[in-house]
Amino acid sequence: MNNKKVWEKPIINTHVSGVTNKFGAASAKNYTDNIDGVLYKDLIGQFGSPLFILSERQLKNNVRSLLRAFRSRYPKVVHGWSYKTNYLGAVCNTLHSEGSWAEVVSEFEYQKARSLGVPGKYIIFNGPHKERAILEQAITEGAKIHIDHLDELFLIEKIAQEKNSKVPVTIRLNFNTGYTESWSRFGFNVESGQALDVATRIAKSGNLYLNGLHSHIGTFVLDPKAYAVQIQIMCSFMEMVEIQTGALIESLDIGGGFGSRNSLQGTYLPPEQVVPTFDQYADVICSALIEATSQREANGKERPTLILESGRSVVDDAEVLASSVVANKRLPDGRKAVILDAGVNHMFTSFWYNHNVIPVRQLTGIAEDVVLYGPLCMNIDVMRASITMPSLDVGDILVFSPVGAYNNTQWMQFIEYRPNVIMVRESGDVDLVRAAEDLSVMVAQERMPQDLQNTFVAPDHDDC
Repeated sequence: MNNKKVWEKPIINTHVSGVTNKFGAASAKNYTDNIDGVLYKDLIGQFGSPLFILSERQLKNNVRSLLRAFRSRYPKVVHGWSYKTNYLGAVCNTLHSEGSWAEVVSEFEYQKARSLGVPGKYIIFNGPHKERAILEQAITEGAKIHIDHLDELFLIEKIAQEKNSKVPVTIRLNFNTGYTESWSRFGFNVESGQALDVATRIAKSGNLYLNGLHSHIGTFVLDPKAYAVQIQIMCSFMEMVEIQTGALIESLDIGGGFGSRNSLQGTYLPPEQVVPTFDQYADVICSALIEATSQREANGKERPTLILESGRSVVDDAEVLASSVVANKRLPDGRKAVILDAGVNHMFTSFWYNHNVIPVRQLTGIAEDVVLYGPLCMNIDVMRASITMPSLDVGDILVFSPVGAYNNTQWMQFIEYRPNVIMVRESGDVDLVRAAEDLSVMVAQERMPQDLQNTFVAPDHDDC
């Protein structure tokens, strides 16, 4: 009996590994070719690489979700859009069109908000540096001024005296919640009694009156219970101040600090598992505020307006950075390195986040450990220190996300021009919202002394 097996032609199947997560498993979808239905390759072809891309749809959805989460649980809520997080005009006005106020921390940001059409009475003016001229403007225009230190208090009082007016003010508080590091450099300390002394000082002024309290307990706060403690401390202080000074507190501003769906370096679990949703933040915050102010209406007082200054959680996932591969090389330790045309000068947040990175086409081949470098002549220009990816070709596009928070405000002009920023509109149209820099932009503020113009002298012998 012949048991010889029949020969079959071998089949070679392409190995597809895609981009793996920190646990070594490939994500369900390991590439994306579009944002809101618009192809990345078409956007790069039109606007160049690298390219920041905003999603109007995602930005609006985020702020609507934030406001819905809080306003469905508490009657009076204001969202102050944090300009320092991303002050591109298109971003700010998209959020203003949804009802967000402007929260600013400098003369520049105040003037930016006014130039975008925001009336002074809808501007929350924070920060430790406010010169006399901008304070005079803010007082005249009815901005909500948050006092950071005594010298600022004295200056505001002097301006109010000169104007023969009575100016409403908010004071910034700092205290220990036990959950986050105290931001003690800002505002007045509660535990030491400093904050109460300041409130008493304001009450004795003939030109100021206290009608608001503000505090900010930290950034990327992942435990909502921290905000419950913040609310309890602020409300206890509010009751004490009202009893001892006769003030009527109309607003409690709890700052920002909500996390975004970004992966902090050193965090083991993915952001989907550790970052609370808006509803989870709102549940804790609004429940604590309702409980802490439950007796106000019985005492003939209204509950204070709750002010939020959320920035990162609203804009971060509404923007991505598309970057192209410039070159591949091997490092001395054997690892593969990929050089991109976007660096840490464009994406400053790469220093503390492991941003999600995804190609715009299906990658094939064996995945290996890769370092993603930017184009700068600096060893610290690392976009991702380690990511498992198959081979990339020169010209391949990688998309970093989320990048909407702080990258368009903290980016630097260093070695390379800053690129175009575009917005994909809900309609599907694409608008340029910040043009790429060129040499004329970079030298516009320079002034060349007459005797230094055209001074290049060729050497006698060209040894190059």
